[in-house]
Amino acid sequence: MGEQNTEIRIYVACLAAYNNGSLHGRWIDAAQDADDIRAEISDMLAASPIPEAEEWAIHDHEGFEGAPISEYQGIDSVADLAAFIADHGTLGGKLIEHYGGDLDEARTAIEDHYAGEYASLAEFAQELTEQSTTIPKCLDFYIDYEAMGRDMALCDVFAVETAFDELHIFWSH
Repeated sequence: MGEQNTEIRIYVACLAAYNNGSLHGRWIDAAQDADDIRAEISDMLAASPIPEAEEWAIHDHEGFEGAPISEYQGIDSVADLAAFIADHGTLGGKLIEHYGGDLDEARTAIEDHYAGEYASLAEFAQELTEQSTTIPKCLDFYIDYEAMGRDMALCDVFAVETAFDELHIFWSH
């Protein structure tokens, strides 16, 4: 499911240096344990041009695939998001984005409501119909799977597109 295209990382800046007109920070791998991220932040602050710097903020991020990251997001949250995206790639990030940053909702969707990957909603509707109903050959040309897919998206399913002809379908809950 959904390949990860880039390293998942955050740029953490020293606020004491920033407030004194100097840029000091470090790119940190976010797909590691939260305590390891904190240790790297501490190392970055210790190397600050401002003595005894303590405050930091996330000024940039990469590889989160659309999942929102705020300037003062907690490190445990960042590590959890990064781990989910590392496991599920682009699909993971886009699911988190779909749920407005709610990792629990994204996790529930992928674990309990995932219906599969399809080229389109029409393909999904056709497969579902053919698996559940025997359609007489004389009616094949009268079935509008495009319309069925659109109708399903109104109330029954939602889709997350991760690439051209790569649509991940989830049952609405």
